[in-house]
Amino acid sequence: MNPRSGASTGNLVDPAAFVATISDLASKREPFAVASVVRTEGSTLGKPGFKIVISKEGDVVHGTLGGGCPDGPIVQVALQTLGTGTPRVVRVHLVDVTKAVEGTVAPEGPDDLYVETNCGGTMEIYVEPYLPPNRLVVVGQGGRDELEDALVHFGKRLGYEVVVVDHLPGLTEKPDQLIQEIDYDLAEFPFGPRDAVVVLTKGGRDLAVLKALSRARVGYVGMLASHTRTRENVDALRAGGVPESFLASLHAPIGLDIGGRTPAELALAILAEIVAVRNGRAPARH
Repeated sequence: MNPRSGASTGNLVDPAAFVATISDLASKREPFAVASVVRTEGSTLGKPGFKIVISKEGDVVHGTLGGGCPDGPIVQVALQTLGTGTPRVVRVHLVDVTKAVEGTVAPEGPDDLYVETNCGGTMEIYVEPYLPPNRLVVVGQGGRDELEDALVHFGKRLGYEVVVVDHLPGLTEKPDQLIQEIDYDLAEFPFGPRDAVVVLTKGGRDLAVLKALSRARVGYVGMLASHTRTRENVDALRAGGVPESFLASLHAPIGLDIGGRTPAELALAILAEIVAVRNGRAPARH
């Protein structure tokens, strides 16, 4: 790194404000990306250590890369990384305007971006996405349920943040979050697209729970039910105006057909289906 490319601390991002910004986004489970200048060559306004925070909407919510010109292309790269979950290193060429007009600059590759300015230098920028952890939400009906217990156990082993909504659970392992309010309104829960919900209400509150979930942005919803109860629930939800898109996405009976019989095997089948859906695979229905 060229030491002459450094900047005074007065030009760098305020560390306290930077930490406060990303902490606020993380506490809201909001995806965001951080783009940091890691190296420069030639004349650039941005210097190593300059960084911006980009929201999931594509807004720069904190920081600077040294000027507005490179921000736009970097925002597009940031949104791509939020879609893939994979960080990227790009080189932003601050092209002399005369050369750009003359058409003498040819792109070198997908990680080379060209911005028309009078600087003429190059900035190497590391763009890293930050995504909220995958979350498994298990909605129970109260009482000892070995399947519920197995889902908590295996979910945590797979790295999920596990939430149990059950007024009277009989668990041997503590979930990351336990909601025990009687008749808890799921409409109050801050669901997100990276959440997977497993409904174990056993007919008692199926319709109320599924109606609430139909209005949420959830990546996966599955319900433990027989084919008969599934049809009855779907018919009732349809008659109640629940969108067909939600009904088509509902996984019920839940889980991949691996011939499981024990609670642990059923939990394995359910989590296997959740992983398949999360990875864009279409699991075989049964």
